[in-house]
Amino acid sequence: QVQLVESGGGLVQPGGSLSLSCAVSGVTFGQYATGWFRQAPGKEREGVSCISSDGSTHYADSVKDRFTITRYNAKNTWYLQITKLKPVDTAVYYCSLAELFFCEDDSPISPLDFSFWCQGTQVTISS
Repeated sequence: QVQLVESGGGLVQPGGSLSLSCAVSGVTFGQYATGWFRQAPGKEREGVSCISSDGSTHYADSVKDRFTITRYNAKNTWYLQITKLKPVDTAVYYCSLAELFFCEDDSPISPLDFSFWCQGTQVTISS
């Protein structure tokens, strides 16, 4: 049984930072790319970032230079470090897994590529 457990999120002031983490059990972690998506009210789920098992990454243009994705293979865990937060970053953030998926810098990610999802956590940027 595949289980994803996400932590982090909350209310942050503009310009602030926060970290999200996600841990998975029940999969061979090295076979999966790990990703982060977000969904704002009334909008479609948006691919934010992903990292392959070999460390290759992708970032959406809207988050480049502000978000950093990492993964710790020995712990089946991945992270999203978010800095310079803006009100437009307000959304529910989801971690996810895609089997045998390769993250490329110039290739946007789609929710259709990812199979397993966490419950989501609210990130709100407001003063």
